[in-house]
Amino acid sequence: MVDFDEALSILENGTRREILRFLVKEPHYPLQLSELLDVSQQAVVKHLKVLESAGFVDAKVEKSSKGGPPKKVYVVSQSFSIRLDLGPDLFKAEHRKITSKGVNAGMNQLQGGLRNIVEKLSNKRKLPLVDAMNMLSDLDSALEDIDLKRDTIISLHQQVMHKVSPSVNEHSDSYEERQLAHALMSHPRRPLDLDEFSRGFRIQSSHAEQMMESLREQLLKDLSITKGAFVSSNPGIPLPWWMAKNN
Repeated sequence: MVDFDEALSILENGTRREILRFLVKEPHYPLQLSELLDVSQQAVVKHLKVLESAGFVDAKVEKSSKGGPPKKVYVVSQSFSIRLDLGPDLFKAEHRKITSKGVNAGMNQLQGGLRNIVEKLSNKRKLPLVDAMNMLSDLDSALEDIDLKRDTIISLHQQVMHKVSPSVNEHSDSYEERQLAHALMSHPRRPLDLDEFSRGFRIQSSHAEQMMESLREQLLKDLSITKGAFVSSNPGIPLPWWMAKNN
């Protein structure tokens, strides 16, 4: 499966996106796509080869319904989601694989109406058009609600990053120290790999450890001030990550 950068590189081409838009509906052969897109068949074949090489599509041979020779048709073979959030104090890039297991894994999170769709799908081998239209309408509405909620959360995330920037600048004497603070905030729910951070900024591990120790002390001070309490521990004990989250 391609990664985020490869996916963006392939999908930046508008013709490839249009090809995929047709292929998700039903299999198409190159000449058919050429006529639909008003692009030469040679160009369509080149784009299909790129998509096939990256695993976006598969080629298969179909018998002609009119008694002619078999035709090579293309179908989409990969499911994923690309997310890119960009703005002042905001950059999040994510490439998520979508699998059929996702429905079962997220069943407990679905509300009543959507659970009914899952039950109906499990009991039917094919859907009448009218049933599909009703289900898709409910699913589109649910996706719009999720997008609105996500936009709100992203906006809050951006505001937090904007308002913490003065604190980072105030307590950081160097560019590397500021980057260390930002690296921690990028993944606040798990410890930071200091070795990887050191390699990325071409600094010695000992220097990164010193900066981390200084940052831990500042987090403890901030925590005690915020909570109105003292925090006590032995010098060799690292800051627990749940404390950094202020839970």
